[in-house]
Amino acid sequence: MVPEATTESPTSIEPAVREPQPKPAEHDQQQTTLPEYLESLLVTVLLALFATTFVLQAFKIPSASMESTLLIGDHLLVNKFIFGGRGAWYEKLLPYRSPERGDIIVFKYPYADHTHYVKRVIGLPGDRLKMIDQRVYVNGKVLNEPYVVHDQNAGYDPLNDAFPPIGNQFFSSGLNPEWIREMKKYVHNGEIVVPPNKYFAMGDNRDHSLDSRYWGFVDRDAIMGRPFLIYWSVDANSSDYGQSSFWERLKGVIDTLIHLPRRTRWSRMLHTVH
Repeated sequence: MVPEATTESPTSIEPAVREPQPKPAEHDQQQTTLPEYLESLLVTVLLALFATTFVLQAFKIPSASMESTLLIGDHLLVNKFIFGGRGAWYEKLLPYRSPERGDIIVFKYPYADHTHYVKRVIGLPGDRLKMIDQRVYVNGKVLNEPYVVHDQNAGYDPLNDAFPPIGNQFFSSGLNPEWIREMKKYVHNGEIVVPPNKYFAMGDNRDHSLDSRYWGFVDRDAIMGRPFLIYWSVDANSSDYGQSSFWERLKGVIDTLIHLPRRTRWSRMLHTVH
């Protein structure tokens, strides 16, 4: 009888020892739920901050200067990563590139803080550029611009027909005073030469765009990225984005939310930007 008891004891006791083991684990899991949740939340916030700082950022279009490529009320996702390189050796392994002619870019306006513009790159560093009869010439050749629109009813502005200006046009065409003084250094033989690390940018809605013709070059370091997707578009006008007081902005937001289905431009949703 004794040997029989000793042979049964391992088989009968072993399950009894193993079965209670999950209980402490469940108890530990309950105690670590809150820390794990906070950790996950922190990681999510950090990833979101990283993405909005280095990869993506949302912008909206408040003016008609890029119509009909971009409309007032278009909400864009901007790729901030594509132009991130500054020439380091390891950047050859990353998908960086320099801005190219024809790229639409988001950049900081050179004469005001925290103001962003959206324009199209027309002139690259070293390019010779001029306009004759509303046609752009780059390095002596006419630039093909299928994206450009002209308003036949726009008021006369000499810079819409010819650039760089000559004679009294320097002072009668709405040029930024600082740009008037600086521009003359870069005009040679009727053309403007884009200096190193600078870009010449213009709006597609050529007769309604305050661009490099009026205020100067875009600095390479001022370029934030390239819009690549319209994630939402709402029927709006420039006055909707010119409201200054808190209550005016709140009223505009409420009105948009109430009429959201009707005001949304569904045909422009998730369209890529070119």
